[in-house]
Amino acid sequence: MIIECILTTVSREGEANFAPMGVLWGEDKLTIRPYRETTTFRNLRETGHAVVNLIDDVYCFAQAAIASVRFPAVPAEKVPGVVLADACSWREVEVVEADTEAARGRFDCRVVHRGFRREFLGFNRARHAVLEAAILATRTRMLPIEEILREYERLQVIVDKTAGQREHEAMALLTGYVRQEAAILQEAGG
Repeated sequence: MIIECILTTVSREGEANFAPMGVLWGEDKLTIRPYRETTTFRNLRETGHAVVNLIDDVYCFAQAAIASVRFPAVPAEKVPGVVLADACSWREVEVVEADTEAARGRFDCRVVHRGFRREFLGFNRARHAVLEAAILATRTRMLPIEEILREYERLQVIVDKTAGQREHEAMALLTGYVRQEAAILQEAGG
């Protein structure tokens, strides 16, 4: 099963990177599959460590999907890295096997530490819709933009019906980004 999280990695120089990502979940082992051109891929290849943060604030997913952001964080306990200050829980992991040749790397990791701050209550329909919108925002150069815009219209209906303020803000942020990307693509193609 793939679980959406905010993955934190650090460079050799100690620079933290925050990336929304789905990881293949297991109790003691996790698999991370970043694209080769990403900072996450480079950091995992170079340092062999990450922190998998479970967080219930979808605005963080929205921000991290469309921009390079730095969230409040504290040092991890067992690996070189950081834990999101707002994480409900987290897993600190170390890479035990890596395949770095394909377009998407595969980093099989062993959980070396677990942390817990508060209960994760789950996502309502609006939060799920924002997560889907965030994933689509990362695909504006891979999928037809018209298809993404149509899906955003459908997701907006769900947000309008079931969201709180934070989810409305996240959806507005993502919608603005996707519309901007659509304008850039239209200008480049026309």
